[in-house]
Amino acid sequence: MSAEGHSTKVVITGLAVNGTIAAAKGVAAAISGSGSMLAEAIHTASDCLNSIFLLVGLKQAGQGASEKHPLGTGRASYFWSFIVALMLFFGGGVFSIGEGIEKIIHKEPVHHIELGIGILLFSIVLETFALAQCFRELDKKRGAMSRRDYLKVTKDAELVVCTGENFAAVIGNGFALAALLAARYIDPRFDGVGGVMVGLVLVWVAVFLAQKVKALLLGERADPEIEAQVRLAAKDDPRIQEVLRLITVQQGPGEVLVAAKLRFDEKITAKEVTESINEFEARVRKREPEVKWQFIEPDFEA
Repeated sequence: MSAEGHSTKVVITGLAVNGTIAAAKGVAAAISGSGSMLAEAIHTASDCLNSIFLLVGLKQAGQGASEKHPLGTGRASYFWSFIVALMLFFGGGVFSIGEGIEKIIHKEPVHHIELGIGILLFSIVLETFALAQCFRELDKKRGAMSRRDYLKVTKDAELVVCTGENFAAVIGNGFALAALLAARYIDPRFDGVGGVMVGLVLVWVAVFLAQKVKALLLGERADPEIEAQVRLAAKDDPRIQEVLRLITVQQGPGEVLVAAKLRFDEKITAKEVTESINEFEARVRKREPEVKWQFIEPDFEA
């Protein structure tokens, strides 16, 4: 299965899980009057909408090159991922913080706490399942890197967003559960504190995602391993004496652009230079199928 296929599977799983949980939390929030439960219900409903955005991004990114978009539409995936980060920040984080502060200022008793606890425990189980699936996808790709380091360097925006959302959901559910118990047995204001904590977690995750996706939108360089393979492809041909300049750009999920200046043996003819370039491009494509576009220029100065 392609990287895009793995990402789609993760997104669809997240959508199914969040749809079930959002409905349950909404009912619990209405019955219990809990601010932290309402914050989690809004958060989970927002995650459902975010999953739809990610699926739209994946579909648009896979449309390929056209006359209007000669380098493809791969960055559409990053655009929609950035929209998701904004939704998490405002639709989840800011709202939850505001609702929590309101509950702290105007405390209200929490009712039917058993229902809320049961739904939150159920949510934690499902969200943990979804997060575990994200971790499995990370583990397939990260090699010797830690999960945290891989999330910082990977170009798979959908996987980063889904992992961030599910991580925030597990932590947020934990805060909401603790807040419900504290509101029932200590002080109702703890329900508002739980809402604020959920909001802060969402804001933190949203800022991380926005920074990551912004770099991809602006044209982040491809994985260093791809650059290393391009240089190795040049070494395979004795007619290529040096890679003078190499630029790589991540154009979308599994789509990389390569631009390079190569120094050739001065004794070979123009025809041999052309043949060498064509063979070089073929070797690069074989080594790194993600390289979709190559612009190679012969030169003698960097």
